[in-house]
Amino acid sequence: MVDVLLILDGASESLPDHGAHTSLELARTPALDRLAREGELTRLRTVKAGLPAGSESAIPALLGWIPSAPVDRGAIEAAAYEIDVPDGARAWRVDLGAASDTLVIAACGYEVHRLRGHRRLVVGPPPLTLGEACGASAWPEGIVPPRILGEDTVVIGARGAAIGIGRLMGAATVVPPGATGLPSSDLAAEAAAALAAIDAGAARVIVHVGGPDEAAHLLDGPAKVASIERADRGLVRPLAQAVLRAGGTLRVCPDHGCDPRTGAHTAAPVPCVTWSSSEFMLRHELDRALAPRRRLTERAVAGLPVAAPPIVVGAAA
Repeated sequence: MVDVLLILDGASESLPDHGAHTSLELARTPALDRLAREGELTRLRTVKAGLPAGSESAIPALLGWIPSAPVDRGAIEAAAYEIDVPDGARAWRVDLGAASDTLVIAACGYEVHRLRGHRRLVVGPPPLTLGEACGASAWPEGIVPPRILGEDTVVIGARGAAIGIGRLMGAATVVPPGATGLPSSDLAAEAAAALAAIDAGAARVIVHVGGPDEAAHLLDGPAKVASIERADRGLVRPLAQAVLRAGGTLRVCPDHGCDPRTGAHTAAPVPCVTWSSSEFMLRHELDRALAPRRRLTERAVAGLPVAAPPIVVGAAA
């Protein structure tokens, strides 16, 4: 039996006014629609009140640990990119602005590592001061996720939040060739890695897709919808087939919302579907025409009570 979690990063949105549709509603997702009809829909609060909306807050919650304070994004990125942080030093995630050439001067005496796009990791002794004139802003320090997972949990994705959090929490991690976290990421490579982990007997497999979030940050609504549709074809379908063969459960959930009109993260509750191989067999014994026409959308779960993700035994909040 295997538990599989597919994280659609930033795929959710707050319900818009005036009858407009969210990206999950606009996307054509036949595989996901089938899971929603056969499985259980829930409404999860993945970002605890008072914490910043983002993957560093939400992904640990989906993996079984709900942070009590902001999570250290520098530690996450260092773990994701396997960058050594010496004793007495810290790592800071830094987002560059227009005057990015001044970063090296501002961080004189510090190591500066290129991550992806505008992202950098600065490593050195505290304190780190980057003024507005540098065109860069450093993420604040925070707490580090505890090691509550074992190597029977496998996290698959591009180098970034999910891989870093997985490593800090003690899981095995796989970064497939071609996995970039962008809308054009090689989802077939992620699917192959997930199927290999399931075949190898992993108890828990987490697959992270960054495309919807990245598209929303670029204010590209159609690209966000297309990223969700690509995940439906390239990951939801093969993962459901693998869970059906192996027995177990498949859960599909955004970690948080990201509005393609503003590029900003949102902390509103997100829709989640949980589907099991036993549900599939049960539905085969029933009249499928009677199955409710449900979808994994914000509107479909709007009337449900808000729940928190399950806590892993031994995790400290």
